[in-house]
Amino acid sequence: MVEFDSKAFLNTVTSRPGVYRMYDNDQTVIYVGKAKNLKNRLTSYFRKDVDSVKTRALVNQINNIEFTVTDSETEALILENNLIKEYQPKYNILLRDDKSYPYILVTDHKHPRIAMHRGAKRHKGDYYGPFPSAGAVWQSLRIMQKVFPVRQCEDNFYNVRSRPCLQHQLKRCSAPCVEGYVTDQQYSDQIDLVKQFLTGKSLAVIDTLIGKMEAASVDLNFEEAAFFRDQIMALRKVTEQQNVSGNIDEIDVIAVSIDKGLASAHVLYIRDQKVLGSKNYSPKVPPNSEPSEIVTSFISQFYLNGMGGQNIPKLIVVPEIADDIEELQKAIALERDAKVELVKPQRGEKFKYYRLAQKNADIDLAGKLADGRAISSKYKELCELLKITQINRMECFDISHTFGEYPIASCVVFGPEGPNKSEYRRYNVKGVKGGDDYGAMEFAMKKRFGKVSSIDNIPDILFIDGGKGQLNKAEAFFADWQLEKAPIIVGIAKGEGRKPGLETLYLNGGEIEVHLPKASSALHLIQHIRDESHRFAITGHRAKRGKAKTHSVLQDIPGVGAKRRQAILKNFGGLQGVMAATEKQLSQVSGISQEMATEIHSFLHDKD
Repeated sequence: MVEFDSKAFLNTVTSRPGVYRMYDNDQTVIYVGKAKNLKNRLTSYFRKDVDSVKTRALVNQINNIEFTVTDSETEALILENNLIKEYQPKYNILLRDDKSYPYILVTDHKHPRIAMHRGAKRHKGDYYGPFPSAGAVWQSLRIMQKVFPVRQCEDNFYNVRSRPCLQHQLKRCSAPCVEGYVTDQQYSDQIDLVKQFLTGKSLAVIDTLIGKMEAASVDLNFEEAAFFRDQIMALRKVTEQQNVSGNIDEIDVIAVSIDKGLASAHVLYIRDQKVLGSKNYSPKVPPNSEPSEIVTSFISQFYLNGMGGQNIPKLIVVPEIADDIEELQKAIALERDAKVELVKPQRGEKFKYYRLAQKNADIDLAGKLADGRAISSKYKELCELLKITQINRMECFDISHTFGEYPIASCVVFGPEGPNKSEYRRYNVKGVKGGDDYGAMEFAMKKRFGKVSSIDNIPDILFIDGGKGQLNKAEAFFADWQLEKAPIIVGIAKGEGRKPGLETLYLNGGEIEVHLPKASSALHLIQHIRDESHRFAITGHRAKRGKAKTHSVLQDIPGVGAKRRQAILKNFGGLQGVMAATEKQLSQVSGISQEMATEIHSFLHDKD
C-alpha cells in the first residue's frame, strides 16, 4: 500500500471555499467536509499534534483526497450535504431518511382528494408534512372533513357514483362526483383553503371565509353566506382547541442528547400558535465524534434533505453547541426561499419550548442506552452458547405462503445493535411446487448466497425458521462452499402449541438439540430475530396475495380497457354477475359490440 503524500497534495490545494472528499484504498468515500479555506482546513488534518481520536483514525485510512471549489461557504455547505446523502461516508454523522413518514396528499385531479400518504411520492399532487405520526394525520383529516367539504374517498369509489354518498348527507363532502351539487370553481376554492390550512395559515383561511361570507350577503345569497358562516365557526372552534399558551406563530425547536456514542434529536413543531407535533430522530454517529459536529450535521441534513417538510419555519431554536449558525441560516434560507433565523435558547417562551424538547431527547436517549445494554448482554450469552468470540452479523430466513400459494422467502439482518432494516430482503419463490417448504428454503439460499464472492456480508450465524428439513437444505447448500468464512447454521423449531420458550434449536444438521431456559437472554435474542423474520415474510406474502386477488380477470381480455371494464362491472354488479352473464346480456352493455361480447364470453368460459 502506497502511503498518501500529504505534503505534495497540500501544495496543490487552493485557499478558496469548497468541499473535499476523502477516499480509502478501495476508492470508497469515507468522509466529506466543507471549508471556508480549503488549504487551512485540509492542512489541519495532517498536523503532528492532532488531539481527536476520530481524526487520527480517519487520516490513517486516507488514500486520496479530491476537492471542489465553490463561490461561497454557503454553497459549500449545500454541496457537502448533497455528497453526504449520496455517498453515506462512514466517518460523517448520518441522518437516515425514514421513507415511512406520513404525509397528507392533495391530489392533482379535476376534483382533488385529500388523503394520508406513506412511501415514495409517486402520485401527482401536493404533499404536506411529514407528520410525527399516523395518528396526527388522521386527526388532521378528521378536522378538515368537518370544516372543508372536500372528498377523501378513493378514486374507484368516486368514479362510479351516480348519486351523492352518506358523507354528503353529513355535510362532509360537496359531492363533486355528481353534477349539479358544486361547481368546479367552488370546489377549487375549497381546495385552496385546505392548502392554506395545511401550511398552518388557519387565521388567513378565516379572513378569506369572512370576505366570502360578506360578499355573499351583499349579493343576497344568504344560503351561501350561511355555509361560509358555519365554516368559520367550525374553524374557530378547532383553532381554539389547538391553541397553546404562547404567542409564537411559526417555530421549530431542536434539542439533542448525546451519551456513550449514541445521539437522540427531538424536534418540536409549532405552527400558527398550535403544537403540530414532535418526533425523535437517531443520527448514526461515528466513534469519537464531537457533540457540536453531531448537532450541526443533524440540523444541516434535516432541513437540506427535506426531512423537515416543505414548510420550513422562519424561526428555528437550536442547541447552544451548534456551530456555523450564519452559514446554516443562509443555506436553509435558500431551501425555504425566504429568510430563516436560527437562535440559541436564552429565556422566555423559546427557552420553555427548548427545555421541553430537551427533556424528550434525554428520555429517548435513556431508553436507547437501556436497550443497548440489554442487547449487549444477549449477544454475549449467544456467543458463549455457540462458542464464538464476536457476532457482527446474523441473518434469519423464513417462508410464508397460504396452502402453497404466493410463497415468499424473507431474510432479516441483525447487527451488533439489533435489526438492520435497510438490509432486509424478500424473495419471490419461483419454480417450486406449492407447499414445498424445503424447496423454497433451497431457492432462498441460492438467491441470497448463490453469487456471493466476498466474505464481507457473510453472516456469523444463519438462523433457519423451521425444523430439521429446512436446516438440512441450508446446510446442503454450504456443503461445497468455497469461501473462507461460512456461517454457523441454527434451525429454530417451534415448541408444543407454538408457545414461546419451548423452542428447540438444531445444530450440526440436527444431530445436536439445544433447549434453552425461558429466561435465557440468548433465547430472547433468537426469538426476536425469528419473529422479525416471520413478520417480514408474512407482510410480503399478504401484499403479494392481496395484489393477486385485486387483479381482475377482465384486465387480461384483449380490447377491454379501463372504461369498458368499469361499464361491464357496473352493469352486472361485480365479477360474479359478469361470469353468469350470457353473450346477449354482455352485448347490451354500452360500448360492447356483439363481436366483443362473444370474445369476452369465450375468454371467461373457454380459457381451459
